[in-house]
Amino acid sequence: MLPPAMIAVVILFCAFGPAAWIKNPWSIVVAGALTTATVQALEWVHERHAGWRMNGREFATDLFYVVLGYSVISWVSTRIAENPLAAAKHSLGITTQWAMHLPFVIQVALVVFLVEFGQYWMHRAMHNSVLWWTHAPHHHITQLNAAKGAVGNPVELVLISLSVMALFDLPQAAQFCAFNILGVVSTFAHANVRSDPPRWYAFFFTTIRHHSLHHTALSYDDTRCNYGNSLILLDRIFGTYRDGESSVVGQDDRQRLSVWEQTIFPARPLIARARARKQRDSASATG
Repeated sequence: MLPPAMIAVVILFCAFGPAAWIKNPWSIVVAGALTTATVQALEWVHERHAGWRMNGREFATDLFYVVLGYSVISWVSTRIAENPLAAAKHSLGITTQWAMHLPFVIQVALVVFLVEFGQYWMHRAMHNSVLWWTHAPHHHITQLNAAKGAVGNPVELVLISLSVMALFDLPQAAQFCAFNILGVVSTFAHANVRSDPPRWYAFFFTTIRHHSLHHTALSYDDTRCNYGNSLILLDRIFGTYRDGESSVVGQDDRQRLSVWEQTIFPARPLIARARARKQRDSASATG
């Protein structure tokens, strides 16, 4: 019951907590860090798979990507997507004031759906197009832990962070609440925690069982399921849901990538062509 209990705490805090805390832009960072730290600590007392046990190298890598997400990725996403969308909304006179009058819980649900709907289709596109080159590094992780959702190629991390939320008029408290709910669900869905939530929770929200199967080491085709980062309900609706669990994760013979290797991964085809051309030129010169 830990995942639903943490969601309940988030909703109650956002509905009745101090407005000054919720409006503070640092609150989302603090709340996210507390969520990750709490779930990470649970891995030590309720471990799911010994093969996913945290070590120094994994912790350092995860911490790097968490900081990158809250700083560089957030900054880029705001500059290339949120600010332009907000400006377009203002210039075109787009308004959704009706959303401001919805009950708080409905506003939160709306934000969750809007964010997850976009992420579902972006994630699905990444598995079925040339965008795979940006997403593949995330599937080279060889174990799942609380912060693993933040690990990946920077281009993918920017793409998966994009949303249309800037086009909607919704109170900050509802957005803050929704983002933290998504954080709780996603963190547990990547964590090495022996937690199997109730069936009603697993019908709507992604769990570690769902997401570990998405990261299975069997084959690339076997990863093309369970795209919902937090809402597995979307997979049920669009026919991409698959039941099961995998304790062995990682692509390409479970080859773990360093931070540098993840960063340059989309350029690998170009690098390979350049090396092949150089070898042909060298062979021609010596021949």
